[in-house]
Amino acid sequence: METIQHKARHRRRRLGLTVGIPMAVVVAAGMEYGTSFGMFGEDAQPKASAATATTAAADVADGFASVNALGQNGTYGGRDGKTVTVKTLADLEKYATAPEPYVIVVAATITMNPVGKEIKVASDKTIVGSGTSGQIVGGGFFLGQGVHNVILRNLTIRDSYQGVWNDKDHDFDAIQMDGAHHVWIDHNDLRHMADGLIDSRKDTTYVTVSWNKLSTNNKTFGIGWTENTTANLTIHHNWFRETEQRNPSTDNVAHAHLYNNYLQDDPGTDITTSYGNYARGNTKMVLENSYFQGMKNPVTKDSTAALVQRGNVFSGTSGRNESGGTAFDPKTYYSYTLDKAADVPALLKSGAGPRASIGAKASTTASPKAAAATTLTVAKDGSGQFSSVQAAVNAVPTNNTSRVVISIKPGTYRELVKVPRDKPHVTFQGTGASRKDTVIVFNNASGTPKPGGGTYGTGGSATVAVEGDNFQARNLTIDNDFDEANNQNLSGHQAVALRTAADKVVLDSVIVTGDQDTLLLDTAAKDKLGRVYVNNSYIVGNVDFIFGRASAVINKSVITLKKRWNGTSAGYVTAPSTAADRKGFLIINSTVNGDVSASSFYLGRPWHAGGDAALDPQATVRNTSLSNAIRTAPWTDMSGFSWKDDRFAEYKNTGPGSGAASSDRPQLTDAQATGQEIADWLGDWTPSAS
Repeated sequence: METIQHKARHRRRRLGLTVGIPMAVVVAAGMEYGTSFGMFGEDAQPKASAATATTAAADVADGFASVNALGQNGTYGGRDGKTVTVKTLADLEKYATAPEPYVIVVAATITMNPVGKEIKVASDKTIVGSGTSGQIVGGGFFLGQGVHNVILRNLTIRDSYQGVWNDKDHDFDAIQMDGAHHVWIDHNDLRHMADGLIDSRKDTTYVTVSWNKLSTNNKTFGIGWTENTTANLTIHHNWFRETEQRNPSTDNVAHAHLYNNYLQDDPGTDITTSYGNYARGNTKMVLENSYFQGMKNPVTKDSTAALVQRGNVFSGTSGRNESGGTAFDPKTYYSYTLDKAADVPALLKSGAGPRASIGAKASTTASPKAAAATTLTVAKDGSGQFSSVQAAVNAVPTNNTSRVVISIKPGTYRELVKVPRDKPHVTFQGTGASRKDTVIVFNNASGTPKPGGGTYGTGGSATVAVEGDNFQARNLTIDNDFDEANNQNLSGHQAVALRTAADKVVLDSVIVTGDQDTLLLDTAAKDKLGRVYVNNSYIVGNVDFIFGRASAVINKSVITLKKRWNGTSAGYVTAPSTAADRKGFLIINSTVNGDVSASSFYLGRPWHAGGDAALDPQATVRNTSLSNAIRTAPWTDMSGFSWKDDRFAEYKNTGPGSGAASSDRPQLTDAQATGQEIADWLGDWTPSAS
């Protein structure tokens, strides 16, 4: 990034951002660190999760299912495998039990044989109904010890009932989990089973249950069956109707977060609910903005449990309604948005259960052959279709309308790569065990001579340049290894590793590394929107190494500060160049660290590209762990522009580099922070794997 020197220009200070005194600091969700990639190496994971907007048709897991833990980075199911469509029990069982990842689209009514059969689902699977046509009758699914990364979505699972209401003889569940982790159960219709609709047992953890209809059943949703208190579950936007007990029953659950659920007991029917939400044993439960209608004993707790209630509505209820003790703050683990409790019944009546829009697109192209046709393989050893990444990009059809995955085998690819504007929907997928195994690297800088004459500028120096919308990169490293020490004669040392000038860009589980101007997050033009979502990644650099005019979220990532070419410690993390009516950079749930001197780095400075006084640079750093490398006054001026005239703030950061509110260190108020969440940055876009 070139800086423009000019006389200082002064503008009226905005009053929209006030300096507030922060509330009590919560525990940081960031990863501890030692080396530049943390004491556990670059594949150790921060513990906070992606925040997603509460929408009835979200495409990524939220809640505890999104949290990185137990060696699993959130819950994404079979996204890395082939997509298959199944219409028979044999095919469903074949793919669900396979060791490879699959997206399995159920496009018919499948009857279990024998009745009560529970298919033993293996890890890394998505089982999704095609629209409303995916139905499982007379049985369900079983997730055993250690099974992980499973999505069960948009299915109707029904009718294993054997004629006995309180059935002690038939354990015919819709979904049973014994020792599984990272499971997302979403938009299903579960009803009329012989035993439970959902059983989450034996330390099953990191589970999210969302937007389901659970009805006409006795033992509906049981959690626990263990003396350990380790499980973490999020249960939101579910419609419990005509369910007698276990709505849910949570036994020895470390963190149970229940919100925006609708529990309904209709009068004059054969089914009378005995209790609603139940916190048993040593459970810690947070219950928010749910709606209880006609329920007996809507909320109960054991004397040993902690249950915090807030914002719930009780209509026509009777009996026990209890709370007490100290539970936990869910936003320590992930972000979420509450709907008003009064709106919940109408919201769930229209939005819970299978949706015609979910799974339908996948079913029209779902077969191993069709999925393979959209995958291009790259390998240095000649075992792929292409030996360079750019050659694979060149083979992508112009103006393609569906995703093309460029699967890149482990190796170092020393080349320049450009994804042009007329090639959207491209994914770079490293196939190694680690994101360090697949590396795209080059060493151009601003000032490097071009082969045909002239020199590269900052943007032109990028190792990888992305101009096609809906680009994704996963599980790889993008590097610019320009040697500053041996090129002091060049006019510029800006050396970009990755430049994005596109909308809806996802960078997931990647490393982007360089020195000055490592990651340029730009837009196609000044009047174009460019949204970027960086998740679970590492960004390394020293001077303005996250910069540009895009609206970018950096979530649960590690930002590593690096010494300069001469061994000194001094630098700037961000240099946003945001338009006045746009969002800039949001760094959230992350860690800033590095082997540099204390108090040597600024969090950012305002880049008024070209001296444009109309720009309004923005950077917010929140819920992030800051090392002692960050200065006590973390923002600074640039090229005559005062940072105080632009939009720079923090909120509830932790670590030795954090600090209290002052005129040199603005903090968002709690009210302001509600408008600076991930969803506010991404708008109507929910990043997903497709």
